[in-house]
Amino acid sequence: MDFDGGDEIRFERIGVAGVVTLTRPQALNALTHRMIKALSRALTAWEHDASVAVVLIKGEGRAFSAGGDIQAVYAGRANSGSMVGFFADEYRLNAQIARFRKPYVALIDGIVMGGGVGLSFHGSHRVLTENAQFAMPEVGIGFFPDVGGSHLLPDLGGSFGMYLALTGNRIGYGDALWSGLATHTIKAEGQPGFIQRLTETGEPEAVLRSYFSAARRETDRPTLEAIAKHFSQASLYDVVESLRRSADSDEFAAKTLATIRLKSPTSLNVAFRQISAGLTLSMDDCMRMEFRILNRMLTGDDFYEGIRAAIIEKGSKPQWRPAALSDVDPAAIDAYFAPLEKELAL
Repeated sequence: MDFDGGDEIRFERIGVAGVVTLTRPQALNALTHRMIKALSRALTAWEHDASVAVVLIKGEGRAFSAGGDIQAVYAGRANSGSMVGFFADEYRLNAQIARFRKPYVALIDGIVMGGGVGLSFHGSHRVLTENAQFAMPEVGIGFFPDVGGSHLLPDLGGSFGMYLALTGNRIGYGDALWSGLATHTIKAEGQPGFIQRLTETGEPEAVLRSYFSAARRETDRPTLEAIAKHFSQASLYDVVESLRRSADSDEFAAKTLATIRLKSPTSLNVAFRQISAGLTLSMDDCMRMEFRILNRMLTGDDFYEGIRAAIIEKGSKPQWRPAALSDVDPAAIDAYFAPLEKELAL
């Protein structure tokens, strides 16, 4: 079945299912513009095809998808406008998945970050194995938790979503299940049988009852209570101050504070405001907000500096501008959220 995804993404009709496989394992299934447009075309066709009862999406190799192809973003720095179309189509796809009217089952058996989260966690069924690792690490590369992060993360209890947004820390399948990010967990060895049953029946709920394997939460209760205490503060300044006051006597606070201090001060401010605002916004409104932020990020410095340090010159230290949280101008953060002359059309 050809939706013009080339050798980067495969589409198949198996039984009553439309099956999508991300096929760039050597690149950890990083998303390209071609993949995004092809998946959107497939979902449009399958949503109106009465013979398709369910959509299943999965990845080859050790990652579901580690995110977008940020090397392409860095290469396009001289013409930031060239990348706007990529992100616009990606955000439209995220919104399309969220409103998809049939069961949309993401089977995640490895790393899922950034753009990969946008392909999987807005669907009806998010099925993770013990090999899954979830993260939204964007503030560490001078970006922000986009692809619907502003819709997904605020809904997690105990300020867990704000914690994930501001630290970029990875979590396993147990934390994903108990926080509400995942809807189901299964054993990796059960995947072939699960896929076969799903494509035969088209009934994910019934099939998952047979394959569901409850995962224990990896983060212990004292740590969850600390997260709720520190990350429920009314401002980013208050979050940092809360951690700082506890750092001398609390290893979690000290380690978390050190992690946050490595991130882009601008990105931290944007992410805090974005996640706070997303709590009361619809998915479509979140995507419009994120598109506003994205346009400003593409004309700034920190995103490209973060990519340089993390990918282009691996292991080098990013030089954020401004370099300290205390130097961030609130008016500059306001500008990231200001209306655009041409808003995202969904």
